[in-house]
Amino acid sequence: MARTVTVIPASVTSRFSSHAVSAPKRRRVAAYARVSTDSEEQQTSYEAQVDYYTKYIKERPDWIFVSVYTDEGISATNIRKRDGFNRMIADALSGKIDLIVTKSVSRFARNTVDSLTAIRKLKEKNVEVYFEKEGIWTFDAKGELLITIMSSLAQEESRSISENVTWGKRKSAADGKVSVAYSRFLGYRKGENGVMQVVPEEAAIVRQIYMLFLRGMTPHTIAAALTEQGVPTPTKKKTWQPSTVLSILTNEKYKGDALLQKTFTTDFLTKKIKRNEGEVPQYYVENSHESIIDPEDFDFVQAELARRKALGGSYRGTSCFSSKLVCGDCGGFYGSKVWHSTSKYRRTIWQCNRKFKNGDPCATPHLTEDEIKERFVTAWNTLKSAREETIANCRLAIDALCDHSAVEEAIRRKRGEIEVLTALTKQHIEENARMQCNQEAYQKRYTELLEKYRALSAELTDLEQQRTERKLQAVRLTACVDAMEQNKKTLDGFCESLWSAAVEKATVYSDGKITFTLLDGTEIEA
Repeated sequence: MARTVTVIPASVTSRFSSHAVSAPKRRRVAAYARVSTDSEEQQTSYEAQVDYYTKYIKERPDWIFVSVYTDEGISATNIRKRDGFNRMIADALSGKIDLIVTKSVSRFARNTVDSLTAIRKLKEKNVEVYFEKEGIWTFDAKGELLITIMSSLAQEESRSISENVTWGKRKSAADGKVSVAYSRFLGYRKGENGVMQVVPEEAAIVRQIYMLFLRGMTPHTIAAALTEQGVPTPTKKKTWQPSTVLSILTNEKYKGDALLQKTFTTDFLTKKIKRNEGEVPQYYVENSHESIIDPEDFDFVQAELARRKALGGSYRGTSCFSSKLVCGDCGGFYGSKVWHSTSKYRRTIWQCNRKFKNGDPCATPHLTEDEIKERFVTAWNTLKSAREETIANCRLAIDALCDHSAVEEAIRRKRGEIEVLTALTKQHIEENARMQCNQEAYQKRYTELLEKYRALSAELTDLEQQRTERKLQAVRLTACVDAMEQNKKTLDGFCESLWSAAVEKATVYSDGKITFTLLDGTEIEA
């Protein structure tokens, strides 16, 4: 029998063309508009796109206007942060949109994978995309090939822009040009010619943070105090975090210097930022702008941070008692422990951190915070008669510590010796390069000079560390005197500022006795 073919005409709109075979129903159409920066020029472009596509869709009798989805000031290299784009895709996949109109492939996405993934998802739900500039309809047979090519070109354009921006930033860093995120940086605003300019009101907050830290408070207690005072954070929030306080205490920009390229972008598509651990050069600019904190005070804070870190990290605790309560049996610090954490009998106690770590447990008792506070108030009030003498002793100690003449002279001499030794070493190297010498004798002499240089450098470092420690101790004793001057009367209750400023440590003994040692060495018992 002869083969026969019967034609069954299409009854719905073709999937692979922008035109219907027969009269279609009106399509629900949305538009997508995006600009990548918040500049005034781009803002005008953004508004123009929204207005244009609103009119463009409404003027078509065969289209029903749905909405114009927008993203303002957002990059197209990744869709994760584009809320408008993601909302549009979600609405299209849920059946609210039949056609999406956008200006160009680069407006839609500069990431080839993201672009194709989104288009294929839309195709599965019979949703078409029209790119006006390139004249591409995604249901067209050649659509996906053209989109792949155009998306790849857009991605390479994005790569080129990113590389140019990165080069510009690194060139600026090499030239010593300082730039910060002023909206998240406390104490400065952008001044003339891009130079950092001090904001007096915010600078006062920065100085307060440094002062409270040098008086013995932890980043946690400083954060709590600022929150209670209603001081806004650098990002204008109400609640301060200890990490924010610590970042202010360790940022060299507050002393007028700047370390550039602390971080760098690893990938232009993901925009992932990584801390610079030697992958790219860093630049340290001295005296780049007006300081808020005196450089010496900044160095004091770094030395105090190092001292507290050497205590084993306990000074970073959430209480003013951290690293101040000492076990009289083993010499270890007391730490806070929570008892009955899930019941109505929950309470926080302090006990020796090593109490049960050895075969022979420490016999020192645990204490509640209320007990520590009461014992301190009692001990302080017994010091009434000797308080003036204690203050006088602190002042004498401050005068002695502030006399740096001997240390400064020793540092000056040591630096002179290093300069002479450096000149001798340079001369020795030049002689070896200029004339023929016995290399064994040259190397022996060079090694001797190098060892002397290292020894002198170590001695200089020790002297400078000694000077810093003396100055830091003077600052702490001054804070101690101020606190004692303000609390000469009998205490009615616990004073955290007095405790933080005046108490060096509190030793707890197995019989329950506590000895409070003040910064000047005075001991009082309770």
